[in-house]
Amino acid sequence: PYYIDLNQNLYLQAYLHSSDPNLILFVDTCVASPDPHDFNRLVYDIIRNGCVRDSSYATYYSPYSHFARFKFNAFEFISRHSLVYLRCELVVCRLRDYSSRCYRGCVSRAKRDASS
Repeated sequence: PYYIDLNQNLYLQAYLHSSDPNLILFVDTCVASPDPHDFNRLVYDIIRNGCVRDSSYATYYSPYSHFARFKFNAFEFISRHSLVYLRCELVVCRLRDYSSRCYRGCVSRAKRDASS
């Protein structure tokens, strides 16, 4: 476990273990939950589908494309629960493949028309 106080920044880094320099890592979704087995019912979105949901979320530059660096601030969720678990989903794409998921950024789903 990593211990953090309310309003303290939490810095994270993901690393793709690959010798291929033409791969890029993209943080698609990162959510928090007090239950390590349920990330659906009581969940706090930090970033979802590439869309930032927490205003304290920020990415950090890395000279290496196979690193993803980001931070967010410990939020009120932490003060209400003694333990909070993170689940992050990352996407691996080809570098400079501008049609890939990594380069599309925030993807919000279009709502369906419920009319007959």
